[in-house]
Amino acid sequence: MINRSFAFLAGAMLALGAAPASAVNTPPPSAKVAPGKSEPFCDTGTPSIWRDAQTLEGVAIQESRVCDPDNPADIAAFVKGTNNISMQTLMDTQLAADAITKTNDIDGDGDPDHIVIKLEVIEVNGHSPDFPGVVPTFDVAPGIQPAFWVFAPKTRDMSTKSFASAEANPYLRAPAPVIRVEQGDVVWITLENSHYFPHSIHLHGVDHPFMDHSGDGNDGVGQTSQMDVMPGQSKTYVIKPRQAGTMYYHCHVQPHTHIPMGLAGMLVVEENRPNNWVQTLNVGAGQVRHPSAAVAAEYQQEYDIHYQSVDKELHKLTQSYNDPRLIARAINQEYDITDATDDYYLLNGRAFPYTLRESLIVAEPNQKIKLRILNGHTESLALHIHGHKATETHYDGVPQRPEARVTRDVYAMVPAQRLDLELNTTNDGLHSFGSGIWMFHDHTEKAFTTDGVGEGGSISLLVYKQYIDDKGLPKTHGMDLKPYFTKEFWEKKVPVWQEWADDWGSLALPETEVSAEPAPTPTASVGAPAASASGAWGNLFFGLLLGTLGYFLFVHRERVMALSNQLITQFRSKTSG
Repeated sequence: MINRSFAFLAGAMLALGAAPASAVNTPPPSAKVAPGKSEPFCDTGTPSIWRDAQTLEGVAIQESRVCDPDNPADIAAFVKGTNNISMQTLMDTQLAADAITKTNDIDGDGDPDHIVIKLEVIEVNGHSPDFPGVVPTFDVAPGIQPAFWVFAPKTRDMSTKSFASAEANPYLRAPAPVIRVEQGDVVWITLENSHYFPHSIHLHGVDHPFMDHSGDGNDGVGQTSQMDVMPGQSKTYVIKPRQAGTMYYHCHVQPHTHIPMGLAGMLVVEENRPNNWVQTLNVGAGQVRHPSAAVAAEYQQEYDIHYQSVDKELHKLTQSYNDPRLIARAINQEYDITDATDDYYLLNGRAFPYTLRESLIVAEPNQKIKLRILNGHTESLALHIHGHKATETHYDGVPQRPEARVTRDVYAMVPAQRLDLELNTTNDGLHSFGSGIWMFHDHTEKAFTTDGVGEGGSISLLVYKQYIDDKGLPKTHGMDLKPYFTKEFWEKKVPVWQEWADDWGSLALPETEVSAEPAPTPTASVGAPAASASGAWGNLFFGLLLGTLGYFLFVHRERVMALSNQLITQFRSKTSG
């Protein structure tokens, strides 16, 4: 029985062996996947004049060459306060009249020393009961809309840009805005909790008393300092910072979820200088278009750089329910951060390629540029700037002694850590390798991806001004960036290199993986003979015939051997006679 089974198997293999021989010589042709419609690189509708250097309300505003620059009216309001600008400028913003008020030159040095900042808690990309989508929308990359909770300046208008749009207004976005105050200022930060959960503000690394002047807690920790700010309530945190530096603020209610959800931002304390009107808010981080007097005395430019990461499972939970009780159960009881993995890696609230629209560093030769960096990730990052080696000046807001200022290629930062770097664009082979388009990014390999697709994540560019056009588009010399501006690319539908390989698409997909339709006959350029359908059936029939013959010979091998021996004996006797 075993011998017969073996014989049948051998015959079957012989039968099937003939057909694949032709298939090996006829690989399916390559087929390109239609990538879908590509968004324009710069389609924000931003007036070109916003990019120019200008003076508004007596505020000197530096130029910004990026695609999506800040509104100059916003900069003027952030610098002077909403109480010190004209009604026309205020109307050119969406800020509430009391969003930022600046009064009382206490020390008589020409600038206000009592600063009141009002922040709300806003949800973006949240569940809508009225239609299947999310609202207000904030895309981190084409088609990608994780939910966020963010601190935002108090506004007087709708959460969306207009009645006809679901897109969030410019203040409602990740990350929470950078707050800037001056050393020695009396600062009141009022949290008006417009959200459905309790929240707080913890001033991380910022000089502040444990209790404020009224006897209320001032540290933002419900278990030790002050009850959390409940929905519909407000709380004012009071500081008079004595030390300058790059600090941090974040919600301290359930911080293992509230911080990753987006309730965190940078807080910068500037050195005290005469007539020093600082830019109190920098929404979305990025370029500081009105640097402080202390920064402007030493640097030509200043940038705020906020890295953060997103576990899409956490950020989907608020998109699943309207009932805050169900959201609370999902986030506080069912979600387990110890099992979490990050999926989206963001720079100033965006992932590549949207980082190129607003988070470029635009430089010129022989400049010194100040970079303030926050690691808002849940893991460590490794900051690397191509073509340059920056010098560390401060760690966690503490200045380093001149002899301890290290110049490095890669800087490691743990979560919540801040780093100040001096970027020198002098082409000396150490600080800079010269003009060009140089990438900068977190060198942790996962941070190169968006939900596992690369290149994505938090990468952006240091672009010298000669390499950028009037609309903020870097004049790249490599691959076409259009596929990155399609939803299909990030949905993992498009082969990464299909547009950039040889003419016959050796790095596209085989046609059999793209369509169930019969593959067309390969062209001669493939270098293999075509196989017709009739030829394939003929090969199969021939193989079956050989298999059957093999099986018959094996089963009757004794009779076949006896017959063959008989024939050989007869042949020998005839030849010998």
